[in-house]
Amino acid sequence: MGVHRITSEAAKYYAMRERILGSGISLLGAASEKVQELDKDTLEKLGDVAAFLLPHSPGYAGKLTAVIARLFWALAGVEEKEFEFIELDDLEKMIEELKEKIS
Repeated sequence: MGVHRITSEAAKYYAMRERILGSGISLLGAASEKVQELDKDTLEKLGDVAAFLLPHSPGYAGKLTAVIARLFWALAGVEEKEFEFIELDDLEKMIEELKEKIS
């Protein structure tokens, strides 16, 4: 029934979260295809991004981000880290930086 506009703060946050979550998952997928070419520092940062996605990821996506984080950390040769919460804006910056590095 017409154009849907995001007006409430909750709706804006939800839309931002979904956009960043999609970006993060796309990044992890692209990285998984190039995993043999990536250096250990990048692999560790990818594990960090996956871990940071966890508190923002609903349902099964959240369960898989923990698995993905552990796999990237193992590939980087680092010990499993604590899963921390970071704000979506900071997470988005990390994702964009890694996208440029991987592309």
